[in-house]
Amino acid sequence: MTDSSILRAAFAPLARLWRRQPAPIVFDTPSGDAEQEAERLYRDGLLRARRGDTEGALAQLDKAISHLPGLADAIEARAELLDSLGQWDLARPEYERARRLWSETQGGMPDRRYLFRRSGHFAFEIEAYELVRNNVRNKVLPQLAHGNALLIRGRAKEALDSYERALKAKPNLPEILALKGEALAVLGRYDEAIQVFDGVLAARPNDGETLNSRGIARMALGRVAEANDDWRRQLELLPPTQPAARGCVALRHGNYGAAFHEFGLARAKEPRQPYWLLYRLAAGRLAGVSPEPFTVPAGNEWLAAVIALYAGQATEEGLLGRANSLGRRTEALFHIGVVALGANPAVARRHWREIADRGSPAMIEYAAARNELTRLGA
Repeated sequence: MTDSSILRAAFAPLARLWRRQPAPIVFDTPSGDAEQEAERLYRDGLLRARRGDTEGALAQLDKAISHLPGLADAIEARAELLDSLGQWDLARPEYERARRLWSETQGGMPDRRYLFRRSGHFAFEIEAYELVRNNVRNKVLPQLAHGNALLIRGRAKEALDSYERALKAKPNLPEILALKGEALAVLGRYDEAIQVFDGVLAARPNDGETLNSRGIARMALGRVAEANDDWRRQLELLPPTQPAARGCVALRHGNYGAAFHEFGLARAKEPRQPYWLLYRLAAGRLAGVSPEPFTVPAGNEWLAAVIALYAGQATEEGLLGRANSLGRRTEALFHIGVVALGANPAVARRHWREIADRGSPAMIEYAAARNELTRLGA
């Protein structure tokens, strides 16, 4: 088996789950103990269902949802059990609830490594991979599968251990090293992550996803010019057939004219994706492009509220009041700053400074905000 086929095999078990995304992480997120208990109950519910104990399975899933109301996987599993019992009237709102939770949660942007483009809880899979990796310590596949599931769940420290074990079996394999770098970056160990990414890029200088990740780590350390160099190079490598990814990269490094153009092409390909409209509006404002008519889309209530800001149909206070997660607050602050920049640069600076101080470096808005602060001399 080749190195590339090993990696493809490691990610294949997750493919069917990538459509499943967790609920938004709100400021009053349940404690880690509550989340772990919810996942334990969810796993137990699945096991009971597989044994034919539908009543016991429903009871466990109910308990899981009470611990973690946003656990969409458990909500859908409960709906499927109700559906199997012929209780369609009870199942239907549960299906809709799960779909709403997934639709309102942003996955990774298309310029990022494949691993971050979708999210999920993977509670059952992590437990299964844990058993396999402990029994087959000298194989790459179970270590990678375990690490990938953990990293998607935000458990980067445990994922790092899995990648280290994989590297013992396949020392210096660039694909595994790149994943190790991702885990280090999630842990905030940016200097170490950059060293790992440097090694990967020395072996594979045209690895656009690693250029993206090194740019994120460099920007997190305030190395703005170096981060922009990485994203400029990534943009050169991305083919014209990927306008959404190209637009995201251009927006990260402050090339607003290019971002405006690419998101126009992306909207033509994916007219129902509200982010491409939102980012085109932001890029157009920052590039000084004359505004064009648009309609605030329905469907995703959060993104509709942010887009409404550009139409003059939302206020700063109202939008921030709806920002129930750090990610959403970052989005709100960035776009409020964009709208305010022309008339009140001080407001824009203040909001973008909060993003630089508190936001996630992996977000496009973080990179764009830091670039704007540099331009404004703030």
